[in-house]
This record gives sequence, structure tokens and C-alpha cells, in this order.
Amino acid sequence: MEGNHKDRNHALLSASGASRWMNCNPSARLEDMFPDCSSEYAEEGTLAHEISELKLLKYTTPMSQRAFNSKMKKLKSYKLYKPEMENYTDVYVDNIKELLMSFDKPGTAEIEKKVDFSEYVPEGFGTCDFVTVDNGTLYIRDLKYGKGVPVSAQDNPQLMLYSLGAYLEFSLFNDIENINMGIIQPRLDIVSIFEISADELVKWAENEVKPNAEKAFNGEGDFKIGQCTFCRAKAICRARAEANMSLETEMKLKGNILSNEEIGEILNRARDVVKWVKDIENYCQQAILRGEYVPGWKVVEGRSVRAFSDTEKAMEVLKEKGIAEELMYERKVLTLTQLEGVIGKKDFNEYVGDFIIKPKGKPTLVPESDKRAPYVNDVINASDDFINLDNNGKDD
Repeated sequence: MEGNHKDRNHALLSASGASRWMNCNPSARLEDMFPDCSSEYAEEGTLAHEISELKLLKYTTPMSQRAFNSKMKKLKSYKLYKPEMENYTDVYVDNIKELLMSFDKPGTAEIEKKVDFSEYVPEGFGTCDFVTVDNGTLYIRDLKYGKGVPVSAQDNPQLMLYSLGAYLEFSLFNDIENINMGIIQPRLDIVSIFEISADELVKWAENEVKPNAEKAFNGEGDFKIGQCTFCRAKAICRARAEANMSLETEMKLKGNILSNEEIGEILNRARDVVKWVKDIENYCQQAILRGEYVPGWKVVEGRSVRAFSDTEKAMEVLKEKGIAEELMYERKVLTLTQLEGVIGKKDFNEYVGDFIIKPKGKPTLVPESDKRAPYVNDVINASDDFINLDNNGKDD
């Protein structure tokens, strides 16, 4: 098991990139020109997946406690391991256990199951975190360890392609009528479920996936901005540059003051501009560090922060010089989220749940299409007090 997540091959038309290549078909071939670089966040997610896989294998297969402990010890030795991973991965594993226990009879559970959907996507394959079948329903579960952005299972093309691949295999031996897909984000306390019929899934694959996948695989179709965040070509994509540069020339503004309608249109069309400029800056810096020349720009040494070469020895010297330890160390309470991760959600809520409050969030500007409810100002209407004064001659 060790290392299998990290070392997997990735398809040109990957399920994780489906929302991109289905909308911006030529992007798949364009970004294939660039290396697929990992990040610390991705490696952290990989480690969480491997811990979850080990726990599920312990639950679903006759693995000895000794073998489990040995494998877990190795995973805990990785530099990105944090104690909170234990409880967060438990949330995912417990969700799977509850699902399996809800069945009338034990079913076959597939963990880290490789699926093939090349019937609809050229060379298309992927890996499902968890797959099982019960009473005519195919169940797919996907662990998302990140906490940056909530991910919904509703019409999620990545999850639907995983489900398609699983359906194509499992339907050979099972009568499957429905597909139940779920995304579990334990660090955001989110479980998102989406269910469709098998017929609807196949219809989607035939009418939407197949034609777009063919164009994407052949590098055909039109570039469309909007799915650029994780595209490896996002910094130097000419279509994205033209779209953002056209903002200045296409808008016809009148008068000396912008109207709210004009401001709304500018914000709507310029949302990507700031991200685009930042992407270009990052690309430019890396290009120069690689030895390339970018006219008009250079890389310099930024601000540096002093640090001890050996903190422990430095502290020992200070102690020897009579410096009190209370002046050298700071006792600090972990954040609520950190404590919940270390203690575990269930025990944490049982112990201190009565002391937890959730203040109102800060106003955040988002497009009107955002699913969240509009922000409501907590405004005190002072006119009511003045009415009382007028009616009663004094403030009651």
C-alpha cells in the first residue's frame, strides 16, 4: 500500500480535471506541456488517504493488529503527519462503517478501486476511494481532506466519472438501478450526497462527456476561461490573457461617476484579473530563477528574518546566563479547530460543546449566483425610540 497514492499515473483526461476539460476542451493538451508539480497540501491529502485506506482495510479484511500497527507507525513517521489526522480520518472511516452497517447483509467493499471509463473518455481511468453495491444501488465515497473550499457532490463531474467507471464494471455482475455518490470533508464537517439513476448517468456520459472528451483528447474546441484555477497553463494561456485584457477596451463607460450597474459589470468581468496577474508574477519569477530572461523584470533578495541556527543550544545558553524560563517560552492555548482535531469531534463537543459559540461571519462580497443567503445587517432602528419619546414624553 505504501506510496501507491503518490506514485499513480494520471490520465490526460483525468476525472479530477473533468470540470476543466469538459468546458475548455483544448486546455488538456495545452497543460500537458507542463510538469504536474505537487504541493504540500496535495502531499498532506495523500497521507490522509493512505491512513484512511489502512484503517478501512483493517475493518474490512483480516489484518492483524501487529501488521496494522507496523504500517501505521510508518505513516506517522512522515514529516507531514499531524496527530489531528487520526480523528479526521476516523470521521471518514466511521461514515463508511455506518453505510456498511445500514445494509441488510454484508456487501463487497472495494477500497482504492481503480476504475476505467475509457468507453466514453479516451484512455480514461481513475481511482475511487470506496465502492460498494447493495440492493440495486452503487455507492461511491470520496475523501476530500482539504479545508480551503467546500466541495459539493451535486453534479460533480469527477465523482460522476468515478461512478461511471465503477458502474461499467459492477453492472456486469449486479443489477444496478441507482448511483449514490458522496464527498466527505472531515475538516469542514461536510458530507455531501448526490443520487441519480444509472440511466441518467449513462445518458450524461453519452451526451455530454463523450463529445467533449473527444475534442479535448484531440486538442480541438474553443478555449473558455472560468476553470483556470488548477490549470497548469493558466499563467501563459493566450485565451485567458486576451479575455482579461479585453476588459479595458470593450466597456463603454459614460459620465464621471460609475453607476452601481457599471460597478457590478466591472466586478463580474474582472474577477479573474487579479488572480491572472498573480499567476503571471509567479510564473515570471520561476522563469527567471530557471535562468530565463524576462525583459523589464528581475528577481532580488527579499526581506530576511533572523533565526537561531540551533534553538535548543541557544536556550541552554540563556538558561546558563540566568534568564528565567517564563521569559523565554510562551504558553498558548490551541485554537478551537486544533483542539477539536486532537481530541476528536465527539468527545470535544461532549466536554466543551456548551461553551462554543459561532459569531456572525464578516461581510463577504460574492457573485449573485452564490448559494449562500444574503448578508443581513444587524442595524438598530433608532426611529422606534424616537416614536416612543414622542408618544410618552419619555423613554420607557
